Amino acid sequence: MQDLATELRVPDPGIRVLFGRDARWQAWLDVEAALAAAEADLGMIPREAAEEIARKCQLSLLDIPTIEEGLRVTGHPLVPLIWELDRVCEGDAGGYVHWGATTQNITQTGLILQLRKVHAIILERLAHLLEALAGLAERTRDHLLPGRTHGQHAVPATFGLKVASWIDEICRHVERLRACEPRLFVAMLGGGAGTVASFGEHGMQVQDRLAEHLGLGSMPVPSRVILDHQAEYVLVLSMFSSTATRIAREIFTLMKEEFGEVEEPVSPGTVGSSTMPQKRNPKLSQDIITLGAQIRSNVPLALEAMQAEHEADRAITNIGARALEASCTMTGDVLERLIMLAEGMRVFPERMRKNLDLSGGLIMSETLMLELGREIGRQRAHDVIYDVAQEAAVSEHSFRDLLARNEEVTSRLSAERIEQFLDPANHIGQCRELTDAQASRAREVAADVRSSVPAG
Repeated sequence: MQDLATELRVPDPGIRVLFGRDARWQAWLDVEAALAAAEADLGMIPREAAEEIARKCQLSLLDIPTIEEGLRVTGHPLVPLIWELDRVCEGDAGGYVHWGATTQNITQTGLILQLRKVHAIILERLAHLLEALAGLAERTRDHLLPGRTHGQHAVPATFGLKVASWIDEICRHVERLRACEPRLFVAMLGGGAGTVASFGEHGMQVQDRLAEHLGLGSMPVPSRVILDHQAEYVLVLSMFSSTATRIAREIFTLMKEEFGEVEEPVSPGTVGSSTMPQKRNPKLSQDIITLGAQIRSNVPLALEAMQAEHEADRAITNIGARALEASCTMTGDVLERLIMLAEGMRVFPERMRKNLDLSGGLIMSETLMLELGREIGRQRAHDVIYDVAQEAAVSEHSFRDLLARNEEVTSRLSAERIEQFLDPANHIGQCRELTDAQASRAREVAADVRSSVPAG
């Protein structure tokens, strides 16, 4: 299967490299340096040893082939890195590396450090997306089209209102992502079984100081089997993926020739088919739909990872970490495509209006029914307009002509008033106001994200 992440002309948001081997090892080294500093603060190891460890916790100072050979021999993800760090530390400092910690203390806290950088990218791209959607909403605020329910024409609406609904959901996803930060970005340093026994009398103080050095929170119970905070993040990303898929499906549908209301940005030279030269396929939308389904498929895995046995379970921990990494990476890919759609989408208001007029005025049945209801009551008016509308739908007569022939209608509504109520522009409610409000909200949320989210 083609790798969607490498498809031509779609930027890489920079998440993959943050989950790469070098980034992972450096995150572990950062945790080891913070651990040594925390223990020196508490007098558990010499300050000079902690400072030397911190100086050497740079991947560029370590011999990578030696670590790789150690991995081959031991089959252990961390021990060869610790051995190499021990070797490069001068004096007796190496003997204090990894003091009292267990592997998952380092790897899980390191993963959180990686995730914090990823989180900053996701929020920045969401801010960019919201700004792009604000612009799209404003330029389409007055583009009339048929509002559709159950796949059928309902009442007139605007394309800007569609965009406003996208903004509304995405803003709440930003709120959810920000809300889970204090639960997610926490250090875990409980030792082998979460008892903190290996830290002696200092116990939880070590984790607290480690967290301070890393700019993280501290887990109240540093258990190796508590992974609900990671699962929560996957769940939030999956909810965002559903919103993204809703947007993509809408664009996919409206781009069909039978609708012709919008078109994805199609760069010159893009080939849609090897055999049909005319094809201008909705590739971005299809990618988003594909990626969204894959992101949501990680939800069961993330929930599975919360069901570990006893005090540690490597299989379950690996499942959770991989679900998290995959969800983050694919979310970045989705965001890049949504940004391209929002910034480059072509909209065709003339075709929207043509589609709005397809029913010959039937889409205005509601407003006519309400106006007639002022004279004869809502239910009776509904029955009258229903009969006219249904006849128009199954006969060769137009809705307008049938209204003009209906004595119940013409005795109460003048021809001029009927024409007024057959104009879709007079029955779009607060589409413009709702659109403008969400465009402003999008920019406010984007500005708040940019001003308050560190670079990772």
